[in-house]
Amino acid sequence: MKKKLENRREFLKKVCPTIAFAFFGLSFLEACSTGDDSDNDNSGGNDQDSGSDNNDNNDPLGFSYSGSIFTIDLTHPNFSNLSSVGGWMNGYSIGLSMLFLRISSDHIQAYTNVCPHQGTQNQWSLQSGNIFRCANHNFSFDSTCETSSSLPCYSTNIDGDNLIVAT
Repeated sequence: MKKKLENRREFLKKVCPTIAFAFFGLSFLEACSTGDDSDNDNSGGNDQDSGSDNNDNNDPLGFSYSGSIFTIDLTHPNFSNLSSVGGWMNGYSIGLSMLFLRISSDHIQAYTNVCPHQGTQNQWSLQSGNIFRCANHNFSFDSTCETSSSLPCYSTNIDGDNLIVAT
């Protein structure tokens, strides 16, 4: 009986760290940073609200955020694809985990960049009829935000030259 208990202990010592890492992944390790968070460089455009006016275009990537609210400068060159109806873009390359689609002259919709089918990111194309297709497994999602086959959407509002996105 004692030998069996020791074998179980050895087994758990070897397997539990692997299982914990599988559940928590890299976020588990990143949460244990040794540095002060205020020392981190917020490159990538994800500047927290610094109290400056979002219309001053000081952000080199064209957006800022405070909490779960993103303010996107639609006049910034990074967002030029959204200037005409039907234009779309994947914000992944500039640090935004969102897809954007200009639905009409006064509405831009924002979507998650994570495939609800298999969790893949950043493998999107826009097909005719405003259908997003995930290149990982060729599953399609409509852009209406109204059906079970739609990509999850975020609340958006155009305010002058800014797109406000609530995630």
